[in-house]
Amino acid sequence: MSARIYLKVAREKSLLRKHPWIFSQAINKIKGNPMLGDTVDVFDNKGNWLAKGAYSPESQIRVRVWTFEIDEEIDADFFRNKLLKAQARRDWFIENGGLTGYRLIAGESDGLPGITIDKYDNFVVCQLLSAGADFHRYTLVECLKELYPGCHIYERSDVDVRKKEGLEPVTGWLTEPQDSTECVIEEHGIKIHVNVAEGHKTGFYLDQRESRVAAGKYAKGKSVLNCFSYTGTFSLHCAANGAKEVINVDVSESALDLAKQNVELNGLTDKNVSFVKADVFKLLRQYRDEKRTFDMIILDPPKFVESKAQLTGACRGYKDINMLAMQLLKPNGTLLTFSCSGLMEASLFQKVVADAALDAKRKAYFVDRLHQAPDHPVSSNYPEGYYLKGLVCQVE
Repeated sequence: MSARIYLKVAREKSLLRKHPWIFSQAINKIKGNPMLGDTVDVFDNKGNWLAKGAYSPESQIRVRVWTFEIDEEIDADFFRNKLLKAQARRDWFIENGGLTGYRLIAGESDGLPGITIDKYDNFVVCQLLSAGADFHRYTLVECLKELYPGCHIYERSDVDVRKKEGLEPVTGWLTEPQDSTECVIEEHGIKIHVNVAEGHKTGFYLDQRESRVAAGKYAKGKSVLNCFSYTGTFSLHCAANGAKEVINVDVSESALDLAKQNVELNGLTDKNVSFVKADVFKLLRQYRDEKRTFDMIILDPPKFVESKAQLTGACRGYKDINMLAMQLLKPNGTLLTFSCSGLMEASLFQKVVADAALDAKRKAYFVDRLHQAPDHPVSSNYPEGYYLKGLVCQVE
C-alpha cells in the first residue's frame, strides 16, 4: 500500500484543474513513510482521492502528479503509452519539416513531470530532473529501447535543478557506449551538427526551430547581425534565404567553430558569413561608437532570470540590450528579439522592448510574434509550459 498525502482545506483546487504540482505548503499530513521518488496517493482534507504522484521530500514541489486516474498504475505500460501518444502528436510536423531532430517529451506538458527526451537522428537523449523521473529511469529506458530500436540512449541530467530534488547530476550512456556522441540533424532543409554530450541542454536548442525559419524569411537582401549566435543556426537560414551579409557573435570559441562547420555542411561558404568572438553587450556598444548599422539584428540571449527575485534585474538586462540593438538598426530595420524565461510573461517582455525603444529614441512596431516550436507544446492544464517569447519589430 502506497503512502498517503492529505491536503489542507481548499488546497485541492489546482488539482481539480489537473495541474500536476503539489507544493509543500499545501500538505496537511502524510500517512506512511514515502521515500524519494515513491508513488503516493493524494487526497483532499475530506479523504477524497485526487491523484497519484511522485514524492520529493526535499523539493518545494513536494509531489509531481503522474495520473488523475485512480486505476492507472505507474509501470512500463504507463510510460510506453505516454511515449506513443507524444510521438503521435508530433508525427505531422516531423514529416512536414523533414525533421530528424525533435523533442519527444516536454515534461509536464506531455504528462511526464521532470522528464525531457530529445531525439537527434539515431540518438535519444534523456534529461531526468525530478525524483519520480529518476526513480523510474530504468523502466523508461527499457520502453525507449523497445520503441526506438537501434537508437543510442544518452543521459544529460547535468542540471542544477536536480539538487533541489536531492539528486546529483548524472551524464553518460544508458545503452551500450558508442565511439562518438556527434551526429547531424536536419530541419526544413538545413543540416546541423549536434554533440549530445557537449552541446547546451540536451545537445541543441530545438525550441527555436520555427523562429529560425521566420528569420530566414525576413533576411533576404539584408545585412544581419546574429547575437548570441551559439552554433550559428539562425545564420544558416538567413544565408540560405539570400541575406547580403551575416555576422555571428558569441563569446564561445567552440560554438563559433561549430558554426563554421555548419556553414560548410550546408554549402554556404560562398555566402558572406563571418564570425566574431566577443561579449555581445560590449560589442554592441563598440559598434554604436563606430556608427555601424544593420538591416536586421537577432537577439537570442541566454536565460536572464532563474527566479522571481531576479526578474527586475533581468528586465534591465533585456531593456539594455534591446536599446543597443535598436540604435544599430537602419531606418525600418528589423529586430528579432527573444526571452526564454518562463518567468518573463509575454506582456512584460513586450513592455520591456517598448521601453527600450523609448530609450533608443526609436519607434518600434510589433509585426509578428514567435514562440517555441510545436514539439514543445503548452498543455491546457500546465500554462507554465509556455516559456519562449519572440517579437519581430520594425524599427523606424
